[in-house]
Amino acid sequence: MARYVKISCLSAPQLRVDPQTDLEETVERMIRYWETQLEQVLPDQPDLIVLPECCDRPESSGYPLERRTAYYRHRGDRIRDYFAGVAASHSCYIAYSAIRELPDGSFRNSTQLLDRQGNVAGVYNKNHLVESERTKADMLYGKDASVFQTDFGTVACAICFDLNFDRLREQYVRQRPDLILFSSAYHGGLMQQYWAYSCRAHFAGSVYTHAPSSILSPVGEIIATSTNYYHYVTSTVNLDCAVIHIDYNGAHFRRMKNKYGDKIRIHDPGLLGSVLLSSETDEFTVNELIREFGLEQLDDYWQRALEHRCASGNLEE
Repeated sequence: MARYVKISCLSAPQLRVDPQTDLEETVERMIRYWETQLEQVLPDQPDLIVLPECCDRPESSGYPLERRTAYYRHRGDRIRDYFAGVAASHSCYIAYSAIRELPDGSFRNSTQLLDRQGNVAGVYNKNHLVESERTKADMLYGKDASVFQTDFGTVACAICFDLNFDRLREQYVRQRPDLILFSSAYHGGLMQQYWAYSCRAHFAGSVYTHAPSSILSPVGEIIATSTNYYHYVTSTVNLDCAVIHIDYNGAHFRRMKNKYGDKIRIHDPGLLGSVLLSSETDEFTVNELIREFGLEQLDDYWQRALEHRCASGNLEE
């Protein structure tokens, strides 16, 4: 059963603020800045907006760490609450990435997922900080990596440096999210594609303007991307999909298309040996389609191949 979700990713640069500016004025300017940025995507009525890492931090090159800490404490949750109001008034989810202070006085680099009512649906704390975030900025490493439930599917979060670490990625491989939300100051290059494919998940990356923000499919293809002219991207994806290897399954594809036509989509990205199968109708889900035609999903195929390799008599002495 098709599960369409419209996603917007913003590549807005950090706002440059004179460190001598009054902290209250800085907070107010930051809110006005994000009002302007959001005006670029809200007319498309997205279901989800993904913001870049530390989105409400003043541009750091001219803003000393001590002043930044004072700003975070003065700001509190007010900018989060501003985004929560936007989420509620536009009935969308927002992945708000920012530094936040905990009651014990320590800090986290977090993504807070705000739901369509403006409530916090989940909080992810960056698991893999850059060392200076701990040694200079008094942040602590996050230890949990939960998958959050939304009305369109399950989502996982990663922040910037996280993308380099297999430990976190493998946790998500096991949890099988529908969508990975990536808020970042760096792009990650081929790692975005690798995460999408290895997690069998769509991937929505919001990165500052020095690199594009992109939406990727579970076979690692870029579906849509921001450009050097327009620093935002909006696209609709279908989360009712599965990655299927061509081996042993390909013989069924023609029969499937002959029966269901454009109610299903079998997309071959080329070179990979796998296709992305999706249900484009409300009549049946992709899992029901898989069962009807006796298809084998990619991870099941890999597991069967490993077991066959290790079966008695199949491995060289």
